[in-house]
Amino acid sequence: MKQKLSGSVVRSDLKLSDGRTISYYDSKEIERSAQDSRGDEAQPGIGHLRLDPLVNEWVSVASHRQHRIFLPPKELCPLCPTTADKKTEIPDSDYEVVVFGNRAPALTTPDANWELPIISGLDTPNADAAGACEVVCYTSDHNTSFAKLSVQQIRTILEAWKDRTKELSKLPYIEQIYPFENRGEEVGVTLSHPHGQIYAYSFLPPRIEKMLDAANAHLKKTGRVLLDDVIAREVKDEKRIIAQNAQWIAYVPFAARYPFEIHLAPKRSIADFTEMDDAQSDLFAPIAKEILARLDGVFGIEMAYIASWYQAPVRSGRDSMRLHWQIVSVRRQPGKLKYLSGSESGMGAFIMDLEPEQSAEQLKAVKL
Repeated sequence: MKQKLSGSVVRSDLKLSDGRTISYYDSKEIERSAQDSRGDEAQPGIGHLRLDPLVNEWVSVASHRQHRIFLPPKELCPLCPTTADKKTEIPDSDYEVVVFGNRAPALTTPDANWELPIISGLDTPNADAAGACEVVCYTSDHNTSFAKLSVQQIRTILEAWKDRTKELSKLPYIEQIYPFENRGEEVGVTLSHPHGQIYAYSFLPPRIEKMLDAANAHLKKTGRVLLDDVIAREVKDEKRIIAQNAQWIAYVPFAARYPFEIHLAPKRSIADFTEMDDAQSDLFAPIAKEILARLDGVFGIEMAYIASWYQAPVRSGRDSMRLHWQIVSVRRQPGKLKYLSGSESGMGAFIMDLEPEQSAEQLKAVKL
């Protein structure tokens, strides 16, 4: 099945041998028909959710993930294209961008009558770990990174994020959609091929609940959107802005938690990817490449990072929460990482050794 998306991107859907859907995203019309010739392999069973009653937070228990692939050599990478000598998750011999269901998902499709239990303290029952976990392969080139991709390639990735947000939002059990990328073994990467993931939760994760509470309170008090006012302060202060164009603005946040932390937001605020227009889409790739190049340029090495897309929940906060990208790096010096201290891990109370303004100056000083 083919579908035309914005930006001249075409999505082609096929089936893998175990029944999972694989979607190819191409910047032009390409016939995608390669069949997965691997033997059928049963998908792992669904995990379950348990409530931590001390904080009323859901924990996903997925023991089948213990045996997932861990840092294979390039010649065994499951995210590279299939060759005559190696069958991978991508049956075709080449690709631009592909998305498919994780082979060892923490969250997956539940029964038709699934409902999240009502929280009732110690009496809260377990529930199947409903949701979706998808892999987004950014490129067939194993030896590159997001920052080094072409503007067109990043636009294609963006269309995949937009399309998957739209499609996953249709599922009745999905509450929050979270595209993200981990880069570097320092942040727990298990596959070095350039890729990201999308987690679609059947509940609101704790950080989203806190962000939603803050956004709703600000809207009620002022009648304005919180992220709009945050950006207005950055524009007024000027000193933490590291890049901008007609549609996007990038800055080190006023209360950054990590030595190097960059937030990127559209100047016309939108609730989620489904509201992004062509003007915003066209100008995302150039500024994304710039800020990631600045991050890598601080110490002249590829920086490990976690890049997280925050957007409004599927069914709430549409008038108060706004889409933006948060990129945080645990690297504080060329040979030193920021390890979370007892205060940060145990209490969630962060301590920043470097003033955000200093971090912003270092990022701005990078020669591109």
